[in-house]
Amino acid sequence: MRNIKIKLLLVLPLLAAMGCASEKQTAMTSAAPPITTAAPAAPSQPAAAPVVRATKDVITHDPVMAKHGNTYYLFSTGRGISVWSSKDLQTWTREKPIFTEAPTWAVQAIPGFKDNHIWAPDISFHNGKYYLYYSISAFGKNTSAIGLATNTTLNPQDPNFKWVDHGKVIQSVPGVTNWNAIDPNIITDENGTAYMSFGSFWGGLKLVKLSSDRKSVAEDIAQIPTIASRRKGLTLETNPPPVPGNPADAGGNAIEAPFIFRKNGYYYLFASIDYCCKGAKSDYKMVVGRAKDHTWTKKERRWMPAAELFCWKATPPGTAWATTRPTPLTAPTTLFSMGTMPPRTAGLNYTLRN
Repeated sequence: MRNIKIKLLLVLPLLAAMGCASEKQTAMTSAAPPITTAAPAAPSQPAAAPVVRATKDVITHDPVMAKHGNTYYLFSTGRGISVWSSKDLQTWTREKPIFTEAPTWAVQAIPGFKDNHIWAPDISFHNGKYYLYYSISAFGKNTSAIGLATNTTLNPQDPNFKWVDHGKVIQSVPGVTNWNAIDPNIITDENGTAYMSFGSFWGGLKLVKLSSDRKSVAEDIAQIPTIASRRKGLTLETNPPPVPGNPADAGGNAIEAPFIFRKNGYYYLFASIDYCCKGAKSDYKMVVGRAKDHTWTKKERRWMPAAELFCWKATPPGTAWATTRPTPLTAPTTLFSMGTMPPRTAGLNYTLRN
């Protein structure tokens, strides 16, 4: 459930670097049962005789893309995390997945995680390494966790190519956390501090500060703020009911797949709302809001467009969060909906207007 072009990273605005509602409505972090840390999954090796396909033949869910050298690498939902590469954004080569076997920690921690099917990865570059965050979940549950793997290169032919799995970063637990730990995205503020936005259904989209090594959270997960929701103040007891045919546990707060980036003094939040993957009944949409925060310790955000999206405000650090409903900066804006979305190949050329 996510139209963007970023400096180092390019994000495909197809259906979702954000997470399809009917493909993944799950997850949550917690002060809940600790997870046994297991040995990382075996890193993948260079693919032998990769298959080359034209762009029109490449179908992805939740794609995210980064350029390394003269090659673009696309990561998406799939067994072990699907990987494609291209030098021209037209002809794509299928690479070997990140994980040839399911991460042991994920199998142990997440009941219902099956077939090494990993969702909605996010790629970023920091201190000479690529950080690939990924979602582990079970359909319709917030039995979920976000993991992390790193690599010094994205080129499978490089002798230094090796994905190192660091295991769990954050986890959500049914009945404990009113959020779903899937659909991660990393944003770095002007001071170099990294934050992770994530979420799908339940109480909405969350934002949490990461540790300096970006391998764990640096805040009390019981206190992390909600940055966007269809309704404010939701709890496990007050979550709206699901629409007919959707998983009961996920509720009806249909928002997911946050993606935040900075441009010209603003932070822009992209998210997906409503429902995909229902054929002619699909009403999936992308929305965008922005905030002119000069620092993440004073959060005054104005998410424009949909009236349902509201602001969170807190200052100084550690004070209670409160909601405000400012005058919208612009009229409600939907980037595109399932019924009006341009052809898949056109998505590569989208850029954000100032």
